[in-house]
Amino acid sequence: MVNEFAYAKVNLTLHVTGQRDDGYHLLDSLVVFAGIADRLYAARSGVSSLTLEGPFGADVPRDINNLVLRAAALFSQGNGVAFTLAKHLPPASGIGGGSADAAAAIRAILRMLAEDDDLKAIETLFASVDRAAVLSLGADVPVCLMSRPARMRGIGNDVALVDCPECWITLVNPRVEVPTPQVFAGLHSKTNPAMAERLPTWPDAQALADWLQSQRNDLEGPALAIAPVIADVLTALRAQPGALIARMSGSGATCFALSASQAQAEAVASAVRAQNPDWWVAAGIMFAGQVEAPVAKGAIS
Repeated sequence: MVNEFAYAKVNLTLHVTGQRDDGYHLLDSLVVFAGIADRLYAARSGVSSLTLEGPFGADVPRDINNLVLRAAALFSQGNGVAFTLAKHLPPASGIGGGSADAAAAIRAILRMLAEDDDLKAIETLFASVDRAAVLSLGADVPVCLMSRPARMRGIGNDVALVDCPECWITLVNPRVEVPTPQVFAGLHSKTNPAMAERLPTWPDAQALADWLQSQRNDLEGPALAIAPVIADVLTALRAQPGALIARMSGSGATCFALSASQAQAEAVASAVRAQNPDWWVAAGIMFAGQVEAPVAKGAIS
C-alpha cells in the first residue's frame, strides 16, 4: 500500500491578468502549501475504486466525478487502484482540496508503477508525465503535483518554483461553499496588473507579510459579495496579535493568516476557534521548500 498527503494549497496572491477567447482566465499567483492535508491510501486492485473517510468524506463525490478516480483513469496505465481518501480539507473552499487529491493520486500511481519504490524510477516516471493530461484535471493540479512554493501563471500551465521563508499558517473556513464560476463572473475587471516580473527575496515571515501587503487577491471582492461572512473571517484573523497578514485564498471562502512561529499560529487558531466554534480552523507549517522529492517515499505492498 502507498500513502500520500494532499497538502492544502494557499494562494498568497492571486492576480487575474486577462481572459482568453475560450473563457479561461489568466492568473499570476504565488502559491504555497501547508502541513494541513487530506491523506490518500492506494493499493493495487483488479478495478479502481474509492472509499471516503474523514470529517468531509460525505461531502465529495465517490464516483468518476471525484478527481482521484479521474486521475486514475488517465495515469494508471490500465491497472486498477483501490483508493481510500481521508478527507480533512473542506471541499470547494479555495485551498485546492480536490486538485491536491488528484495530484496525490498521480504521485501514488507513479510509485506503484515503479518497482520496489525505486526513487530513480519514480523520478523518470515523474519527468515523463503528460503535463497536458495533468492540466486537464484542473488548473491547480500541476502546481499541486509538485506541492512546493511556486509562481503559477497562465491557466495553471506555467509553474516556476520559488524560494519562500518557513512560516506558520492558520486556515479558517466558515463552512460556506463559494462557487468558483460565480466568483469569476463577478469580477469587474478581468485585466489587472500582474506581480513584478522579478519577485523579491524574503528572508523571513515578516518580510514576506510586508511584501504581501502590496499584492492582491482579485477574487476577494466578488467572493465577499456572494458570501459576506468572509469579511467576518478576515476581521477575526486580523484581530489576532500573532497574525502578520490575513487574506482570502483562491476563490474562497477559506482565509489564511501568516505567523512567524508555531506558537503564534496555534494561538491565532485557538482564539478564532473559541470565538467561532462552528468554523473550520486549522494551523500548520507553511513549507519553505521541497515537500516531496519529487514523490514521497514510503512502503508499497
